[in-house]
Amino acid sequence: MSKRTRKPVSQEFIDDSDDPDDTGAKTKKVKKAEAAVASADSDDDMIEISNKRFVNVRVYNGRFLVDIREYWYDDGVRKPGKKGISLTVEQWGRLKEAIPQIDAKIGSTSK
Repeated sequence: MSKRTRKPVSQEFIDDSDDPDDTGAKTKKVKKAEAAVASADSDDDMIEISNKRFVNVRVYNGRFLVDIREYWYDDGVRKPGKKGISLTVEQWGRLKEAIPQIDAKIGSTSK
């Protein structure tokens, strides 16, 4: 039986280790951005897209992420679940650009 180690799921999808400018050190600008998002990271700032699914913007390792996630409730407290995706700003932009194509496909299949 081999002992393999895995990165946490959240890092598997957003690891941009090929970025030559990423030194791992947090700048003052990044720290300020993280603090701003952390202070704004309340239930009021989450966008509800269904009963259990929400969209939130957060900072992780100095990068802004658009987090689309399913939540569950434990004693009335909403907690993030495993089901979801975190998109980088670049990925979010590409998704927004693809919306007309997605809408066209939905429209052509729903008739």
